[in-house]
Amino acid sequence: MLPIFIAFAAIGLINLCYYLGFFRFAFSTPEVTSEKDSLPVTVIICAKNEAENLRNFLPLILSQDHPDFEVVVINDASGDETLEVIEEFQQKDARVRVVNVKNNEAFWANKKYALTLGIKKAKNPYLLFTDADCRPESDRWLTNMSSQFTAQKSIVLGYGGYFVENRSLLNKLIRFETLFTAIQYFSYANWGLPYMGVGRNLAYTSDEFYKQNGFASHLHVRSGDDDLFVNQAATSANTALCLSPQGITRSIPKKDLRSWIEQKRRHVSVAGHYKKRHRFLLGLFYTTQLLFWILFFVLMFSSFWQLALALLAVRFIVQGMVFYNSGKKFGETDVFWLFPFLELFLIWVQLGIFIANLIAKPTHWK
Repeated sequence: MLPIFIAFAAIGLINLCYYLGFFRFAFSTPEVTSEKDSLPVTVIICAKNEAENLRNFLPLILSQDHPDFEVVVINDASGDETLEVIEEFQQKDARVRVVNVKNNEAFWANKKYALTLGIKKAKNPYLLFTDADCRPESDRWLTNMSSQFTAQKSIVLGYGGYFVENRSLLNKLIRFETLFTAIQYFSYANWGLPYMGVGRNLAYTSDEFYKQNGFASHLHVRSGDDDLFVNQAATSANTALCLSPQGITRSIPKKDLRSWIEQKRRHVSVAGHYKKRHRFLLGLFYTTQLLFWILFFVLMFSSFWQLALALLAVRFIVQGMVFYNSGKKFGETDVFWLFPFLELFLIWVQLGIFIANLIAKPTHWK
């Protein structure tokens, strides 16, 4: 059993180094947004069959405390009253602009095509993206996100969380996974290796979009309008982070485990198109997590069980510090108390998703 314990200790050390690397983000202090920050911003929302969500959440976008912004709402070939709802808002508020997308053979049900049309419609050079089911945490969301732009920073990563709709274990799992993912992409950006962002709360300039030739390099990939664009365009020099509690959005989570797993299958399939260095680092992190737990359970039936428990305790302490302090930033501290269970469950779910994607491609949200 000694070789297994040595392997366990080595794997645990590698995994622990990642968590220690997350400390910089977890213990960072959000910058105070200056009142003078008032860049001209276009909020872009791509909506497909989102009539009810637009009725509920678009007024919160329009009530943002920001002096210069417009909202481009894209009707992405909806089958419900989405277009009619957008037009109603347009009649009441001149800041609302409509893009009506109809399916065609070349770009059938392609969100990237719809977003490209919306970006071309934008009058302002600073673009802020969110979804139709997203609610800003405050009326300063737009200002907090856009204030991160500078002459050098053309991409801003924000936090897009989910509503606490009930006390179910699924809701906590979804929010924990979202927080865990955010810890990683914010931390990697701090390391100078930005690799993804979430379309629920993401900003970049139109100049950056056209500089990258839009979504052309990954237009063949149905998903990934947010993370693949960031993976392609983001660098240590041009990427900023918005960590203010007022710069958060929250959206409606999936209602059942099957729908959420199908959503995660699509996300995992997109990750296969990341740059090689990102795939390696993310893969190493997940592999050390998985092997740590497998070897831990093996060692629990050996004479090394006490040492294995001691290493697990050290890992839990470091993890706890990361999850708690990160959770405080984004109002997710309630999931902290369940992190040992949620992490273990998430590891096995991710393994199942990886295997399922090898067998068959996930269905697309469209």
